Amino acid sequence: MASHAIELLAGDPGGTIALEINLSGLSLSDTGLLNLIETEVARRQVDPRRLIFEITETAAVSNIPLARRFAERLTQLGCRFALDDFGAGFGSFYYLKHLPFDYLKIDGEFVSGCLGNRTDQLVIDAVVRIARGLGKETIAEFVSDAQLEQFVRSQGVDHAQGFHVGRPVPVAEIGLGQPAAPILKADRSSIT
Repeated sequence: MASHAIELLAGDPGGTIALEINLSGLSLSDTGLLNLIETEVARRQVDPRRLIFEITETAAVSNIPLARRFAERLTQLGCRFALDDFGAGFGSFYYLKHLPFDYLKIDGEFVSGCLGNRTDQLVIDAVVRIARGLGKETIAEFVSDAQLEQFVRSQGVDHAQGFHVGRPVPVAEIGLGQPAAPILKADRSSIT
């Protein structure tokens, strides 16, 4: 999937679309994948900031030192990272300390019902304040309607992801090679 994403971005030189790639726990231990990404980004002259790798807590938990080395190496290349499903596991704060990341993705469990649940609201507020303190950005998952989007933005969440913002689409339909807004732009132009 990483090589396909790089190939797509190479076909859109100077474009603004970024692609997010989910990494499994197995991927984090694959030095061949690291080498492939580094080689292909250089060979195809792709801006590495257009690649955002998502690491879930469950993927990272199996081997934090390995996940950290993987993330550090690609961060040095210029790629960006998101800590996905933040808050879903017990080790969330440990990961904040030990993994480099650019975005905290607030787990949809806390977002989807937050309009009527004070606990969810407090978790969102806490994650936003932590991210701000670390100089990172936040993404709310499972944003399903305008009211929910308005609420999370009023809480300081930087970006929204979910069916209200944009339904998943095949890669062929995202318009690579045409002027487009970045995936994580706060103006709701998002591809999930």
